[in-house]
Amino acid sequence: MTAPRVPDAQLRHGRISLALSFFIQGAVFALLVTRIPAIQDRYGISDALLPAFLAAVPVLAGVGSVVTEQLVKRVPAGRVLRCVQPVVCLALLGVGSVGTTAQVAVAVAVALAVFGLSVGALDASMNMLGVSLQRAYGRSIMLGFHAAYSLGGIVGASLAWAGAHWKLSLALLYGPVVAVLLPLALLVGRWFVDREQPDAGEGAGAVAVPLAMRLLLPLCLVMAFAYIGDSTVSNWSAKYLQDVLGSSEQLATVPYNVYMVTTLLGRVVGDLGVRRFGAVAVVRCGTVVAAGGFAVVAAAPGPWAGMAGFTLLGLGLCVIVPQTFAAAGRYAFENHGPGASDTAIARLNIFNYVGFLIGSPLVGALGDAWSYRGAMLVPMALVLVTLVYARSFGAPKARYGDGHERPRTADVG
Repeated sequence: MTAPRVPDAQLRHGRISLALSFFIQGAVFALLVTRIPAIQDRYGISDALLPAFLAAVPVLAGVGSVVTEQLVKRVPAGRVLRCVQPVVCLALLGVGSVGTTAQVAVAVAVALAVFGLSVGALDASMNMLGVSLQRAYGRSIMLGFHAAYSLGGIVGASLAWAGAHWKLSLALLYGPVVAVLLPLALLVGRWFVDREQPDAGEGAGAVAVPLAMRLLLPLCLVMAFAYIGDSTVSNWSAKYLQDVLGSSEQLATVPYNVYMVTTLLGRVVGDLGVRRFGAVAVVRCGTVVAAGGFAVVAAAPGPWAGMAGFTLLGLGLCVIVPQTFAAAGRYAFENHGPGASDTAIARLNIFNYVGFLIGSPLVGALGDAWSYRGAMLVPMALVLVTLVYARSFGAPKARYGDGHERPRTADVG
C-alpha cells in the first residue's frame, strides 16, 4: 500500500481557479435567463419574436462549441477560456446597456449572439480543463466544479430577484456585477492548468485515429435527455405548481430555487460517492432518483408534494451531466490520446444545447395537447434511458488510485 498522491501546488491552484470560473459562469448565465422578461420589456421585443431570440442563444452556443473543438487543436483550452470568459461578462453588460434607438433590436441581437457564441466556447473549454484536471488528480473532482456552477447560479438568481424587487434597471443590475466578475475572471485565468500530455505508458500507445461520433452517441443521448429534464424544471416548474397543483404565485417561485439548492448539495457530495462506489453506481442511482422525482411531480396531489418531487429531481439529475463529460473525456483519452478528449467534450457539449432547445417546447406542446401531468412522464422516460447506457460511465481501465483507495473506487475522465 502506497501513500496517497498529493497534488502539487500548481494543480491545487488550477483546481481553485477553474472552480471560480465555473462559479462566474453560473452567476452570469443565471443573471441573463432569470431576467428575460425584463429584457423583453425594456427593448419591446414582441412575444412572437422572443422565441427566435431565445433559440438563437443555444444554437450559436453549439456553433461556439464546434469552433472550440478546432481551436484547441492549435491553442490550449485554458487560453481559450481566459479569452472568452471576459467576453461573456461584457456581453451580459451589453445586453443590459444598449440604447433605446430604433436599431435597438439589432443591438440586442448582436449582444445575445456574442453571448451565445462565447458561452459555447466557454462551456466546452471549462469542461475540457475539468476533465484534464480530474485525470491529473487521479480521483473524481468533476462534480465539484459543477457544484461551483450551481452555487454561482443560486447567487446570480438571488441577485436577479433583488434587482426585480428593488426595480433596478438592467444596466444598474448588471453593471456592478460585471465590475466584480470581470476582474475576477481575468485574475483566475492566470492559474488555469492546461491539458496534460500523456505520461510514459499512459495513453502513449493510443492510436491517433479520428474519434467516431457514433461511439459517443450513447453519451450524447444521455446529455440531451438530462438537459431536457433540467429545462423542464427551469421552464415549467412555476407554471405547473400554480396552474396544475393550485399553489399561490409566490409559492410557485420556490420549486426552482429548491431544485438549484439540491443540485448544489448533490454535487458537493457526489465526488465522494464516485470515489466510494464508482461512477456507474452513482449515475444509476441519480437516474432512478430523478425518474422518481418526475413520477412524484406527475402524481402530486398538491403543491407541497410537487415541491418534494422537484427536490428529488435536483438530487438525481445533478450527477449525470458532470459524469457524462468525464466519461467522454476518459473514453477518448484512453482510446485516441489526450487531444481526442477535448474533441469528445466539445462534441458532447453540443447536446447540452440540443436538450435545452427540445425540452421546453416538448413539455409545452404535450401539456397543451394532452395534460401537463402526462407531459412530466415524457422526460421521466427519457432520463431512464440513462440506465441502458450506464456501463458507458466506467470501465476497469478507468479506475484510479495508487493502492491506497478502496478496490471499488472507480472514476472517469
